[in-house]
Amino acid sequence: MEKPQPASEERASFRVGVNAFVVRDGKLLLGQRKGGNSDGAWGMPGGHLEDKESMLEAAARELAEETGLRASTLQFILLVNNRQRDRHYIQTGFLAEGVRGEPELKEPELCYEWRWCDLDNLPEPIFIGHQKLIELYKEGATNFGEA
Repeated sequence: MEKPQPASEERASFRVGVNAFVVRDGKLLLGQRKGGNSDGAWGMPGGHLEDKESMLEAAARELAEETGLRASTLQFILLVNNRQRDRHYIQTGFLAEGVRGEPELKEPELCYEWRWCDLDNLPEPIFIGHQKLIELYKEGATNFGEA
């Protein structure tokens, strides 16, 4: 029988990614990431859940901070337990509905550009944290996946 860990022993933790699916006319809004080990990869508007923030608030905040866009509603659709070699994330996906206007490059230090991309012909590479989310969305899944 495994011995319980003492309360004072620190446990490994993971981050929560909150991402917005902005889809218009069969096209998904993707930004080409700038900097770090994901430079050049394409990803959805999104970022980290902050302390004491609801996931809906985080999705709305990230969408506005990165693109200037606002959604009339955000609906939870997907959660992926993303266990990468060097990190562990819980990635969530929210469908942004009622989005009007065009995206603006609000964080040029983090993103080269925003582009409407055909869901059947996405650019490569897709940001590793969003690959499974996008794959499940294209399959019509709404709930949970493992990566």
